[in-house]
Amino acid sequence: MSDLSFGKVITAMVTPFDKEGNVNYPVVEQLATYLVDNGSDSLVVCGTTGESPTLSWPEKSKLFQVVKKTVGNRAKVIAGTGANSTVHAIEMTQEISKMGLDGSLQVVPYYNKPPQEGLYQHFKKIAQSVNDLPIILYNVPGRTGQNLLSETIAKLAEIENIIGIKEASSNLEQVYAIRSMTDPSFLIYAGDDCSTLPFLTVGGIGVISVASHLVGLEIQKMIQAFNKNEETRASEINLKLFPLFKVLFCTTNPIPIKAALNLQGWLVGGVRLPLVGISKALNEEIRLVLEELMLVKSK
Repeated sequence: MSDLSFGKVITAMVTPFDKEGNVNYPVVEQLATYLVDNGSDSLVVCGTTGESPTLSWPEKSKLFQVVKKTVGNRAKVIAGTGANSTVHAIEMTQEISKMGLDGSLQVVPYYNKPPQEGLYQHFKKIAQSVNDLPIILYNVPGRTGQNLLSETIAKLAEIENIIGIKEASSNLEQVYAIRSMTDPSFLIYAGDDCSTLPFLTVGGIGVISVASHLVGLEIQKMIQAFNKNEETRASEINLKLFPLFKVLFCTTNPIPIKAALNLQGWLVGGVRLPLVGISKALNEEIRLVLEELMLVKSK
């Protein structure tokens, strides 16, 4: 089962905080609307970029409902409800299914380092608990300490409501293997912006993006150019945006993207401990890249 209406560019949305560190729901509404107006086909709420590890369930629940109410008539809203406890992941995923959200992003269990059979059973149990809700797997070995292998992914892709994967291993060989072992309807999204164009060449459909907060329309143009066999144009856009893709990971995500949004005038606030704010040097580095791309005014 696949749902192409999730689109090509899915933004992993930041969670705005106010000066006291509370979720700033009015800015959540404003940002969600802006993203959908500027290139985002769908939004992931409470993913890694949304600082899910430091959000309480009441905060997450309200975020899901606020974003769905704000843009749900124009874009799909995907909830980050993964956990390293299968029971907890099931509980959260069942709750968002009742809320009417459009899908769930399920990260590989972190810290536990389960074997491949454990990973298979984990995702299978979650999918079976909400068999009418689309599930997107999320493989990010750099954060979880465990790689979801292509053979396991192919096996999971046979489950009807597991419809795709956010593949953040940056391993083109693995993407090729996933594509060759799964039905063409199984959706493969790049898990970081730098990998988007290379992933398209081996069967990817698009990206679950951080940079789309700033350049969603440009990323859409790049993907559209590639799909029209305009490889030179796609490459030109990719090269233009590459410094931005790189600087947004100059330190731990989402510290840089929140700094960039604040430089643009968005009141997204800081990050929650154990993350810390951007250094002056890195903030200046981000500002210079934004100036070069005319995303902020020059000093």
